[in-house]
Amino acid sequence: MDKIFLNELKVDTVIGIWEWERKIRQTVIIDLEMSADIAKAAATDNVEDTLNYKSVAKRIQSFVADSSFQLVETLAERIAGIVRDEFGVEWVKVRVNKVGAIRGSRDVGILIERGQWPD
Repeated sequence: MDKIFLNELKVDTVIGIWEWERKIRQTVIIDLEMSADIAKAAATDNVEDTLNYKSVAKRIQSFVADSSFQLVETLAERIAGIVRDEFGVEWVKVRVNKVGAIRGSRDVGILIERGQWPD
């Protein structure tokens, strides 16, 4: 099985538990790894035969921009659900980085894997 990846997808959203965070938009950075079988697409050279990462990116950008979660954990879980349910991906790894959330740290976030790696 192959992986399709999408790194450093930047989206501004409302995220956080503090009152001041609920009033502003903050940038989160999202990395995705998704299971895919690219053999047919490689043979046909046709985007219809693969997981269209542009479609995934646009869907995730739209969802995250319109969301308003308190926890990065919730956001990551919902992203994983969209990728699996709407794009038929069996396994996904989602990393959500909330840049600058901890003073003195470059970034902080969550990394989750959902589904089974296909055999």
